[in-house]
Amino acid sequence: MDINNLMQQAQQMQEKMSALQAEAANHEITGESGAGMVEVFMTGRYDVRKVSLDQSVMNEDKGFLEDLLAAAVNDAVRKVEVHNKEAMKSMTGGMNLPAGFKMPF
Repeated sequence: MDINNLMQQAQQMQEKMSALQAEAANHEITGESGAGMVEVFMTGRYDVRKVSLDQSVMNEDKGFLEDLLAAAVNDAVRKVEVHNKEAMKSMTGGMNLPAGFKMPF
């Protein structure tokens, strides 16, 4: 095994990881609840960029609205996780990395 080749591969993997992180920062996922009455727009880095509320929910009980917001955020988080997992899988060529494996090292 050639150490120089191994170092080049590690450098390439790090560059791909940086590109993936940049893409995730700009990719926007929409989570929703209440059949679309509440929408949360979240980046691949889990930053909420926008919340959209249908006018009809403005007359609802505070607790109900809070539940709808929580459900929409949770939906967005799950979608971001799936998206990021798929992006990582495409980068690693489908290698099954152990749970909790962090990249870059």
